[in-house]
Amino acid sequence: MSRITNTFKQLKNTGRKALIPYIMSGDPSLSATKKYVFELENAGADIIELGVPFSDPLADGPTIQRASERSLKHGTTLKKVLAMVQEIRKKTDIPLILMTYYNPVFRFGIDRFIKAAVTAGVDGVIIPDLIPDEAGQFIEISRRHGLETVFLLAPTSTRERIKKVARASSGFIYYVSITGITGAKLSLGEYMESTLSSLKSVTRKPVAVGFGISNPGEARMVSRLADGVIIGSAIVKLIDQRKSITPFVKSIRKVI
Repeated sequence: MSRITNTFKQLKNTGRKALIPYIMSGDPSLSATKKYVFELENAGADIIELGVPFSDPLADGPTIQRASERSLKHGTTLKKVLAMVQEIRKKTDIPLILMTYYNPVFRFGIDRFIKAAVTAGVDGVIIPDLIPDEAGQFIEISRRHGLETVFLLAPTSTRERIKKVARASSGFIYYVSITGITGAKLSLGEYMESTLSSLKSVTRKPVAVGFGISNPGEARMVSRLADGVIIGSAIVKLIDQRKSITPFVKSIRKVI
């Protein structure tokens, strides 16, 4: 059983939901990112999502785009992020997921990337611009090496798309709460309830909701519908402002 699957199973057994914070690797530095990982874990995170900087992050809003730009200026690369994960793995077993775009993975080499990620201690990957329809090879190699593949669903997803994403995803399914970019305003409407209901009817895989969740109240509402809550921009903003992330993360942990 993978670390991600085991985490969701343990949380379900205790009636809790997964807290999945996102931070950008290399912002403000890779050494700082390592410290933030341990800080997040101590504050109550169950799974941590590590962004890999990319010059054209289509799914990300201004806050994470700026973090990506800062990280790239500091010389952060996919190879360096994997080396950082390997260092982190010496001190913690918390599940780690990379959120990257397909271009860096393709340039690295699909097979080489998957093997390197697993060797470093990465548990799963999220690639927003790689859709299940075009991910056959990536999924096949990932399954072979034990790397979880997390795909995204939108509020507008059809039942056919829901089934396809459910089949392609492992670890959990990422439900995008808005039809927009990260950091946009959250909308808890009938679309979310309807889509999550349809999803639950076709798969038992956990579902985590992200994009737009910025405070404990929103996290509490989302946790009533989903198995996990993903928060990125609000934490990245605190890091940029050189503020402690612990009080905020603890406030989210408390309500979910």
